[in-house]
Amino acid sequence: MQRWIKLPDGRFIDANRIAYIGKVESYARADEDGNDLGTGYAVKIGTDIPRETQLTVSGSKDEVFATLRSILGGTPLPATSSTTPE
Repeated sequence: MQRWIKLPDGRFIDANRIAYIGKVESYARADEDGNDLGTGYAVKIGTDIPRETQLTVSGSKDEVFATLRSILGGTPLPATSSTTPE
């Protein structure tokens, strides 16, 4: 069964085909006039080992991390102070 995830640039990818997710990188963003746009974020996602099957997802921090949460399966578990059920 396919599970389609929408990337920040509008493309879609089947989350079940993803073989690896790289480290999230940050970089300084600027527009065509050289104005500072703040920090941008990017992560490499691959559906196979060859470079042709890799793609880079870039955008704001919220866009990149929302994409990663979608790929990895949703919301994080709440933190608990004990490991035993109550």
